[in-house]
Parts: sequence; structure tokens; C-alpha cells
Amino acid sequence: MSDAVRIPVGDGSPEGTNSAYILPARGVVIDPGPPTETAWTSLQNGITETGLAFEDVEHVFVTHWHIDHAGLAYRLMDRANATVHTHHDDAALIGDYASARRRRLRRDRRTLEQWGVPESVRDDVLSRDTSSPLPDSFVVVGHESGDTVAGVEFVHTPGHTAGHASLKTDEDLFLGDLLLPTYTPNVGGSDTRLDDPLGRYLTSVNRLESTSRDGNPGHGAKLEIESASADVRRHHRDRARAAFRAIATSEVTARTPWEVARQLFGDMRGIHAKFGAGEAAAHLQRLAELGIVERVDGEAVRYRPIVDSYPDDLSLTP
Repeated sequence: MSDAVRIPVGDGSPEGTNSAYILPARGVVIDPGPPTETAWTSLQNGITETGLAFEDVEHVFVTHWHIDHAGLAYRLMDRANATVHTHHDDAALIGDYASARRRRLRRDRRTLEQWGVPESVRDDVLSRDTSSPLPDSFVVVGHESGDTVAGVEFVHTPGHTAGHASLKTDEDLFLGDLLLPTYTPNVGGSDTRLDDPLGRYLTSVNRLESTSRDGNPGHGAKLEIESASADVRRHHRDRARAAFRAIATSEVTARTPWEVARQLFGDMRGIHAKFGAGEAAAHLQRLAELGIVERVDGEAVRYRPIVDSYPDDLSLTP
């Protein structure tokens, strides 16, 4: 029987209100939430209502580095004298926050330029990427897939981020942002470290689909995994076809991910420009891996079709 208690934390986002999970019998908190006073109050109240004393919180698990999941990790660790855990590939972006953030911003700027995003839009994306109230550095324990702490197992499920991990107990599966009940997780712009992020993401979805009927997402309430997996596959099939159509019907010989994103999503600024260009890039890169389009390198990367029509039975999963 599940011992997990869901605590809604934060003020909500396009993905929905964040979900922190308390496992009182294990002294575990999963994804404590964004670094706001509203979220901190909700988290404290939720922990208290489970009957768990703060000094009995021993482990704080974070499914991935995004601040709406990791933002309260240090504050909870400090209050409870707990240990923070995440997958090794995302650990520095939380525990070595200041240095890793500087590296990330430089990498994001280079990647946006490679995607063909205009300089003014790049500047706008980076100017809105404000610093979060995490310490410059603190101890975060990095793990590999299969590691188990307090009966909670790490399952590496990259795609949304390079180190995204789902967490599994005998009773429950915690999905982070792998699958969400009302929103399709961004793939491509949400972590610019990944090669073939869509391929990695779909492989992760396949990996978890047979492990449980239900899952606990990082936003919203419990979902049915098979149905949610089918929804995201359908979404990405449709999006890949639309990306192919955007370059196949173009009057120019090849188009950048930004040009494709503009056709798919219209005008974009801030984080939406990064996510939109990244999603277009992820779909074009997956199609290039499948031999449907080819990449043309230059000051900005471009793609052009190498088949006459999009295959009706094309599977995007590696």
C-alpha cells in the first residue's frame, strides 16, 4: 500500500501546480518545489500534517535540476539536516549552482545562435533568465540509475533534462516531468546539453511504461501511464510531421530550427522562444537520425528534406 502523500506547492505554472511528495515512513521528501514563500509554507504545513517531524526528514530527492522542483531543496536540507539526492548528470546544476548557471547561460546562448535565433531574441531570453535564491554551492549527492536510498530507486529517464530521474519504490512511481496530466513536457529547449533529446525522451517513456500502471507526476495528481505515454507519442508524431512539412513546403532550400519554430508557434519571446526553437530542433534532429531530413551546417544549422513525402508509418522511437 502506498505511503506517499502529495502536497501541492507553489502558485502554479503552465504545467500545473507543482507536486511535492512526502514518504513519512521513510523520512523522504521528493521534489520540494519552487523557491517561493508560498511554496515553503505549503511544504511545511504538508510535512507537519503527515505527522513527520522536520528532524525526521532524512532525505530530499530531486527528479531534475529545474528550479520549480529543486528550489526548496537547500532550505529543507538546512531546516531538517537532511541529505539532497539527484541523478549525477543534474547534480552540479543544483549543488554547484552559481558556476553551473554561468556555464549553462553561455551554452544556451551558443545553442540559440546555432538554432538561428536572432540576436535580439537571444538577448531577451538570457535577460529573463534570472538567478534563483539557491546558495552558490552546497552538497548534493549524485546517483546513477539503479542506486537505492531509503528504499527509493533511481531510474534514469533523460530527455526533459540530461539527468532527469524517475523514482521508484515497491509501492509507487514518481515521474517528475517525464509525463504530465495536462501538458506535454518540453524536449529540446528545457536542457541544451542533450544530443537527440527527443530520441532520449521517447526511450525513457518506453522504459517506464511497463513498470507501473499509475504514476505520480511532478505537476498535478496521479495519472495512468499507458494513456499518458500514448498521448505524448501522438503529440510528437504530429509535431514531427508538422516540422517536416515546414521545410518540405519552403521556397528556400533549407530552414533553421528557429524558422521552423516561427511557422509552428508564431511569435515567441523569453522562455517560449527557447522552448519553441528547442522543440523544433529536437524534432528535426530526430528526423535527421531517421534519414528523413539532412542537416546542413553553417553559421546556423539548417535542415532540408531528403525524401519526397513523410512516411505514414514512421516511428520516432530509437
